[in-house]
Amino acid sequence: MKETTMMTALPQPFDASFRAGPHAVYGRLRRQGAAHRVALPDGSAVWLVMRDEDVRAGLADARLSVDKAHSTGGYQGFSLPPALDANLLNIDHEDHIRLRGLVAQGFTPRRAEAMRAGVRAVADRLAEGLEKRLEAEGAADFVHEFATPLPLTVVCDLFAVPEPDRRPFASWVTTMLALRSPEQVGEAIAAMHRFLRELVDARRKTPGDDLLSDLIAARDEGDRLSEDELVSLAFLVLGAGIENVQHLLSAGLLELLRHPDQLAALRGDSSLLPDAVEEMMRYAHPNLTAIRRFPTEPVEYGGVTVPPGDTVLFCLASANRDPARYEDPERFDIGRPAQGTSPARPGGTHLAFGQGMHYCLGAPLARTETGLALETLLGRFASLRLAVAPDRLRWQTSFRSHALRELPVTR
Repeated sequence: MKETTMMTALPQPFDASFRAGPHAVYGRLRRQGAAHRVALPDGSAVWLVMRDEDVRAGLADARLSVDKAHSTGGYQGFSLPPALDANLLNIDHEDHIRLRGLVAQGFTPRRAEAMRAGVRAVADRLAEGLEKRLEAEGAADFVHEFATPLPLTVVCDLFAVPEPDRRPFASWVTTMLALRSPEQVGEAIAAMHRFLRELVDARRKTPGDDLLSDLIAARDEGDRLSEDELVSLAFLVLGAGIENVQHLLSAGLLELLRHPDQLAALRGDSSLLPDAVEEMMRYAHPNLTAIRRFPTEPVEYGGVTVPPGDTVLFCLASANRDPARYEDPERFDIGRPAQGTSPARPGGTHLAFGQGMHYCLGAPLARTETGLALETLLGRFASLRLAVAPDRLRWQTSFRSHALRELPVTR
């Protein structure tokens, strides 16, 4: 076993070339080795784990904790107040199971299926608005007109968030995750904190038939979660439920528009829709890495030992394009076999939603929203194409995510 040694000057892969093409940088790192100790843009040291086999195993490994108490490497991350920090992304084992069980009732496949009519209605209304904008102006920003308001409406309906508060909340989440100036991030976090405390107080006075009211009842009647846990759960579900689907819809549509043969195949065979959704998630999901982990004992990846307490980032985007698992992984293919073409490349089961205990509990709803959005767009628009050249598209990229700022489309 090869032991690691402290390095005085760490590689810094998150540079201009990474922002221009993160998948190319990840591909190079994956070919060079299973794990790399590198510097984040803020100078802190992390381990990047690159290959599907290691990422898949690591995400389900109980020796890696999300609890920041196990960090010995000076991990910083977001500076969240306690009322936002006590969420599922920072909690392991029994407490994680307890909190996940309370909120999972809103994200079961059955509940997601029951929401289909509501999601379809929102998608129809937004597609109509997109069509009117195209007729009036000849072009429209798909991100603004459709991709952002769809998950914003669906998730805020789940929590019965008042209409005037929805756009501001989404903008605070975007500011935080885009890693803008420390002052802007701090202001966004403070605003989200105030908003969620006020929302909980208002719903406690006037309960409704929504997930937040159910969680408040669990807090007040059963004493099954603390006040900070309650607010943190609302913060996590609202933020992640809006941001991830918004960017997946935009990036997924972009890939269909860039691959007209795939788009034509989908138009000609609606049975391909579920596979198209999964391929979009494998190929174009905005999350580049999973939430950071901290080993509680030494762990090894490809002969490299990671010490306890160091920060580990499992590279989902790299694993999802690992040729050891996927045949021709850089090809966008909505007909990709669910189980691959050989035992050496089993394919399928991408890691966009993670693995193990921290598997995304919003996955069923995200699949429902993405599938219905595609179905609606294909049904309403006989033709849709990019309004600008692909190299003119603007992205917001960090070591965490890669997302379109806008997607101009025309007919």
